Amino acid sequence: MLINRYINIQIFCFLIFPYKYAHAQTQGSLLQQIDCNGACAARCRLSSRPRLCQRACGTCCRRCNCVPPGTAGNQEVCPCYASLTTHGGKRKCP
Repeated sequence: MLINRYINIQIFCFLIFPYKYAHAQTQGSLLQQIDCNGACAARCRLSSRPRLCQRACGTCCRRCNCVPPGTAGNQEVCPCYASLTTHGGKRKCP
């Protein structure tokens, strides 16, 4: 009887703990999303074409979850952001 209870507890733990761990990881990743609108507004504030800059920056931010600091340059801070290119091979992200 005691052995059956012990086995049931082990099975329960193997089934429940991975679910709780995966759920905790999902919740944590949702909390770490950056505010793309705010980050891109800061990045594009000096652009001569702010709407185009905001649109491109927003696309890159949603894909990479990162926007380099400042209004230009600093692309080494976000390698994903720096690696996105257009069909013509030019950098996509401002």
